[in-house]
Amino acid sequence: MGPRSCAKKLSEHSLSLGQVDFILVTHDHIDHIKALGIISSRLCKPVYTTERLKGALLQNICTRGRMGGNLHTVREGEKEVICGVEVTCFEVSHDATQTIGYSIRFDGKTITLVTDCGRMTPQIFSYVRESDILILESNYDEKMLAEGAYPPVLQERIRGGNGHLSNTEAARTLKNIFLENNRLPKHIFLCHLSDNNNTPELALSCSLEALLSSGADRESFTLDALPRGKASGLYTF
Repeated sequence: MGPRSCAKKLSEHSLSLGQVDFILVTHDHIDHIKALGIISSRLCKPVYTTERLKGALLQNICTRGRMGGNLHTVREGEKEVICGVEVTCFEVSHDATQTIGYSIRFDGKTITLVTDCGRMTPQIFSYVRESDILILESNYDEKMLAEGAYPPVLQERIRGGNGHLSNTEAARTLKNIFLENNRLPKHIFLCHLSDNNNTPELALSCSLEALLSSGADRESFTLDALPRGKASGLYTF
């Protein structure tokens, strides 16, 4: 989404881009940073990412020459306080220059974002299990991917350890959180659903079935699928 689309969507909720304090970058694939350089340069918004990704953004065609002094770094595994928000980044397995997730502590709540993740690791799990609000990739349905139009090499890239999390893997992660903590994040959002190899109904039913079969109380958490390729609604907690 470019600045005009972002501004329009925010205005629907009586908000403006001027109220955005900073931007966090997960990785340098074009579907995530296409408008980043434009937004950062036009609005002079600070952008935070790792030192390794900073180097990639300075060379990427979408961001090269546009970041100016707006590009800043955070260090993996270390808590950084940005505009009163506590941010910790951690590495995620994916086939970009580097991919990172974020644990964000604000107003007494921990929000964890894990997207474009090829596999769940103990390190990633240590962050997701502490979430009050969890945004977790649930990219593809295994059957739809196997029977779809994608060539074998692309299918292997998606299901490989540096690709994406399937509905089953996302559901297993949520189940393991419940089994280890005897509780779940209060709010769970499934994200980065494939347009071609998934549907919101499949992603939600897979995770919900795994949780309910493990004994989770349906009234104790909310579960939503975020739309792909457009802004979601506004969520407040």
